[in-house]
Amino acid sequence: MKKLILTAIIAFGGLMTASAQTPELQPAPAADPKAAEIKFEKETHDFGGIPQGTPATYEFVFKNTGKSPLIITNASASCGCTTPDWTREPIKPGKTGVVKATYNAASPGAFTKSVTVVSNAKNSTIILYLKGDVKPVEQR
Repeated sequence: MKKLILTAIIAFGGLMTASAQTPELQPAPAADPKAAEIKFEKETHDFGGIPQGTPATYEFVFKNTGKSPLIITNASASCGCTTPDWTREPIKPGKTGVVKATYNAASPGAFTKSVTVVSNAKNSTIILYLKGDVKPVEQR
């Protein structure tokens, strides 16, 4: 009987400790209805086969579908083999801009590279993807 009571007390104590550590749910902050929004025409581009040593560039076109100017604060590539560039000036609501990504295609084989775009939009971080297959140059 003592073991049963002791087990019940320990179980109750464990339950109270676990519930004390559960964070209280806080409502998510309301999104600003006047914030910028970024919408890309597409988020992945497949170059298909490209010759080794020939840089391949693609321009990801986006539109500000929000109600405030959109500002891209950074675009960073997943590796040094990809170089991003982007529209630097604020993009007004309804207007478009680009994130240009160039892959150097130095190594043969299939690749998938990413460019992370950070902005002041509601959807502040977007990841864009480049993929393809670098074909080796035939030796002469």
